[in-house]
Amino acid sequence: MSRTTGRFVVEHTGGPEALQWVVEAAQPVGPNEVRVRHEAIGVDYIDTQIRAGEMPATLPTGIGFAAVGIADEIGANVAHVKQGQRVAYMYFTAGSYAEERVVPAERIVVLPDQELQPDLAAGALFRGLTAWYLSTRLRKIERGDAVLVHAAAGGVGLMLTQWLAHLGATVIGTVDTQQKADVLREFGCEHAVVIPGEDFVAKVRDVTGGKGVAVVYESIGRATFEGSLDSARRFGLIVSFGWPSGDPGPVSLMHLRTKGSLFITRPTVTQYTADAQDFRDGAAALFGLVRDGVLKVKVGNRYSLRDAAQAHRDIVAGRTVGSVVLTV
Repeated sequence: MSRTTGRFVVEHTGGPEALQWVVEAAQPVGPNEVRVRHEAIGVDYIDTQIRAGEMPATLPTGIGFAAVGIADEIGANVAHVKQGQRVAYMYFTAGSYAEERVVPAERIVVLPDQELQPDLAAGALFRGLTAWYLSTRLRKIERGDAVLVHAAAGGVGLMLTQWLAHLGATVIGTVDTQQKADVLREFGCEHAVVIPGEDFVAKVRDVTGGKGVAVVYESIGRATFEGSLDSARRFGLIVSFGWPSGDPGPVSLMHLRTKGSLFITRPTVTQYTADAQDFRDGAAALFGLVRDGVLKVKVGNRYSLRDAAQAHRDIVAGRTVGSVVLTV
């Protein structure tokens, strides 16, 4: 009798109830693959967008891209992973909301600290790699640069805030509650702004003496985008990497000219970690800073794997702080 395992799939997009649990035969392991028995799975906002049909996906689809667990079975050609080691992976074929998964070995890293709690590692992975490329791959952050981070108390926001502070930046962060502002100050953000009650553009101008910030990390979208343009200094960079309030839409080149010869990019972690070596470099940098205590990982919300629908409800409603993790 073949062994079975369970996972979530989305056959038809919709609300959290669209997450359907299925039990199926366990997948065999190929020569360049590793079977990972999951311990903890990262939940990211993009998962909710795929489930809801707000991001393109071929249906039916698995859900989730990153997880941490134990390497249970190793393919014949795999040399860098040993059976029984705790590993992490990020693989852009969705399917990590599962009890186990067979993953290409090149998308797997062995955790340098084998004692790191699985939920912390899972909470760090997707968000931490996003923070890595945002802070190190787009524009050199000079010591003393002022930067604006939107949704700074979220999973990416907290990791990004700490990484930028580590590089010497002065971080201005927006949040939507005073409670989140209090959390943010514990993670290296010198200036927290509670919006919409406070004017973040005015705060930026006050902190920078009217000059504006070197980089705006724009992860809200339509609701804050124009203010983000007004917050950038001359030759400033607007990094649009998320838009839960809606796509900002077309931007006039004349508008960028009059705002100060601004630059705009819409990057994705999938592009910046598409090459296996980039993924490994980013993971090494991330877990090295976690090991050294430079980056603190806040897992604000933990759910059992089978409660994934509730995790989606809470993350969309803004009821989460820091990283969101499913435990197996």
